[in-house]
Amino acid sequence: MAEGDPADNPFGGIPMFGDLARALSGQGPLNWEAARQFAQLAATEGATEANVEPSIRFALADLARIAEPHVLDVTGRDVAGYEITTTTPGVWAQQALEAYRPLFTELAVSLGKRPTADADDSDSDGSSDPMMAMMAGLSQMMAPSMLGMAIGSMIGRLGRRAFGQYDLPIPRPTAKTVALVPASIDAFAEDWSLPRDSMRLWVLVHELTTHAVFSVAHIREGLSDLVRAHVGAFRPDPSAVADKLSSLDIESDDPMAALQRTLGDPEILLGAVQSPAQIAMQPQLDAAMAAVIGFVDHVVDTVTTRLIGGDARRVSEAVRRRRIETSPDDVFVERLLGLHLTRQQVERGRAFVAGVVERGGLAAINQLLETPGAIPTPAEIDAPGLWMARLDIDPITEIEPPDSDTGANDLPD
Repeated sequence: MAEGDPADNPFGGIPMFGDLARALSGQGPLNWEAARQFAQLAATEGATEANVEPSIRFALADLARIAEPHVLDVTGRDVAGYEITTTTPGVWAQQALEAYRPLFTELAVSLGKRPTADADDSDSDGSSDPMMAMMAGLSQMMAPSMLGMAIGSMIGRLGRRAFGQYDLPIPRPTAKTVALVPASIDAFAEDWSLPRDSMRLWVLVHELTTHAVFSVAHIREGLSDLVRAHVGAFRPDPSAVADKLSSLDIESDDPMAALQRTLGDPEILLGAVQSPAQIAMQPQLDAAMAAVIGFVDHVVDTVTTRLIGGDARRVSEAVRRRRIETSPDDVFVERLLGLHLTRQQVERGRAFVAGVVERGGLAAINQLLETPGAIPTPAEIDAPGLWMARLDIDPITEIEPPDSDTGANDLPD
């Protein structure tokens, strides 16, 4: 098709739409300015955010120094060089957008692909109708802005409740910086009647450990590749909404609830359906994510039990209930990225780690970080012995229980 052909711009002869087309041209597959604006608006609800008090950052740094040697003892990973920074929900949202920009761009590209049609169906989309062609073109040009607004809003709402940079358990660009959101951490502690310093230390250990895990090249690259492949495998289906609506059970007790569930499906709202490629790769992504979450949970439980005793269990139960009882925004983002952070998945990971530790001790489970290619397969995540056999890890006959009282109640006064 020659450059300048009217088919390239069905709005060229209509001044208003022609101006709109020029304004929207060149924005790429996702309008990042729209994403940033809507993320800020959703995270702050339009209010001005106050800066975090320096004293809070100093207090968190003090707690981090208490936690660092214990994380090293359990994982073999030195986290003492990490800088602890503090941020607000609005800034968290902006940082998350930038950190996951490659993933969201890949998602936008996959959603923007035209569906493949058979030759006999070449006219099924109404392309011979000038009005239909014009509206289809307008929809295509608006898609980057609409997707930017949707993703920005979702990330902004997540920012309102995020504790730290790994509320979404996805690797970020490598840097020795760990960011926390003190306002959200302290508010959660107050809502659940948890000691503030115990809550802060729990989040610190979680963020330090997760950052250490994702700093391991084969973990970071393996998980990132799986998530990137998933978001790049969406395929648009213009008939998805109509098909879903036609299959609704209108005779159910609550037809409005059925409609809400259907339209709340992110794959439907973004004009996409799960592709065969995604179905094929999902078990491996689930296994990798379960192993990482299980490992982090194991380290957090071990370290916080040493440091804060009985408060560790209370904080863990509250935070993990919050993680499982996700909001619609959490589910939306997680499903787009291929993350199934359900209770069952969390328990799979915990059972895998517990099985390895029972058979081989801490040294065995730490091979997850030490050995390239150690991310378990779907079969191995449910059979820790298979994983140990593949990595040539010999079981041990006796395991001395860890000294859970070491450093207990070591918080500053």
